[in-house]
Amino acid sequence: MATTNDLKNGMVLKLDGGQLWSVVEFQHVKPGKGGAFVRTKLKNVLSGKVVDKTFNAGTKVETATVDRRGMQFSYKDGADFVFMDTETFDQLTITPETAGETANYLLEGQDCTVAIYEESPLFIELPASVELVIEYTEPGVQGDRSTGGTKPARLETGYEIAVPLFITTGEKVKVDTRSGEYIGRVNS
Repeated sequence: MATTNDLKNGMVLKLDGGQLWSVVEFQHVKPGKGGAFVRTKLKNVLSGKVVDKTFNAGTKVETATVDRRGMQFSYKDGADFVFMDTETFDQLTITPETAGETANYLLEGQDCTVAIYEESPLFIELPASVELVIEYTEPGVQGDRSTGGTKPARLETGYEIAVPLFITTGEKVKVDTRSGEYIGRVNS
């Protein structure tokens, strides 16, 4: 158990009859009149749904002990993803539902963090950005460099993102794993 005064980003709470919610952001508010309260943005760990919830300051909330383990993506087995614990070398199979959007940025040998609760994987945490090679994109036309347009490009993972017109096939780009947006070129 913890109180709402102890909240931190990334903390996992057990609310609404055992559902797991991750704290995305929180803000302590002390109005001129009335009692203080904590305004939070919570993300359902299993469904990914984000909700705003307000707690009175000092309210007791149940925390879930989530084990975050350093893992390395080994290979894809059918639709499932197989990870290796970097300390014990144990293998862990994760379903596509659990992998969610992070599957779009996974390459074999990539390090990440897997959150585990009661021996079942909850979600995969990737770095804020990853570097991936453009597998295919339409060639740019001379003069495209000055316009602000974008075109679709397929990454080496098979995921498609929008890139500026001057990007060519085979280039390495940096991609934001939270939004799926192009960040910039990576100079080799």
